Amino acid sequence: MRFKALVIILGLDNYMLPCFTKQIIGIDCPGCGLQRSALFLLKGEYWAAFQMYPAIYPMLLLFAFLGFNKLSPIKYSNTITIILMISTVGFILTNYILKFI
Repeated sequence: MRFKALVIILGLDNYMLPCFTKQIIGIDCPGCGLQRSALFLLKGEYWAAFQMYPAIYPMLLLFAFLGFNKLSPIKYSNTITIILMISTVGFILTNYILKFI
């Protein structure tokens, strides 16, 4: 829980960027909730992070795989990367569509 103390000390809640799409048009964009979800993850509130932005976990898995693959190349990395990218985009689009239902 060291990250939770760091979040509180730095006051990261005060430095979140507003969604310009929501301010201008009045509707959420596909990325709305990502910052708050990442903040929940840093605080250790994993279920709240998922509820805020369900695509956070596939996205983290994709980035972790890309970083690991950069350090130690994997045989079928292109196929795995494509599958992880498609699943991440699928989560993002599904979440975005469900917001309007």
